Amino acid sequence: MGMVRSTALTLCLSLIVAVLGVWTGARLITEGARRPALHELVHHGLRLSAEQKKRIADIERDHETRRLGLEAEMRTANIELAQAIQETHAYTPEVQRAIDRVHGAMGALQKETIVHTVVMRRVLTPQQAARFDQAVVRSLTENMR
Repeated sequence: MGMVRSTALTLCLSLIVAVLGVWTGARLITEGARRPALHELVHHGLRLSAEQKKRIADIERDHETRRLGLEAEMRTANIELAQAIQETHAYTPEVQRAIDRVHGAMGALQKETIVHTVVMRRVLTPQQAARFDQAVVRSLTENMR
């Protein structure tokens, strides 16, 4: 195999691995945004009042709309990245712009998730907030151990 062909193959494989890494990261972020343990705690473990339940339902409805939009942006950005790689088979400015778009969408989703968490916390009593905080820290660090 010639040097140029070998380099091109290495570059293509590197780009494919990069795309898979971005996709995996995006999946982890979106799954982190919907941790069942935190959801279970909020809805079944904190003994919310009727008013708290209503406020949290409103907060979740607003977040869901924004989350779905950001997830759609990530899918679109990943498609753009795949197309840029397919068209150029090189690390071009188009590929870099597509990567930046994916990262921007992922970052926006992560920020939205954190804002959502902080806004929900404001609805809780101090005792509920303490339990909520422990669950949030656990959900953010459980894959780090």
